[in-house]
Amino acid sequence: MIIDCDHCEMQHTAACDDCVVSAIVAMQGPLELADEESEALEALADAGLVSPLRLVERLRDPDAAAG
Repeated sequence: MIIDCDHCEMQHTAACDDCVVSAIVAMQGPLELADEESEALEALADAGLVSPLRLVERLRDPDAAAG
């Protein structure tokens, strides 16, 4: 899993304040998690021990890529 705040619909909203990424690191770029790490964070969030991941990926504009 790659978490890139620049590709998240929730960026610069109140959801950022309660996203687990903010508890891990001040984002300098995408955060890459192995499957096991992602599953562990999900288990911790399900148990109420950390905030859940609030990532909602933006749909990419195919015209922007041609650019």
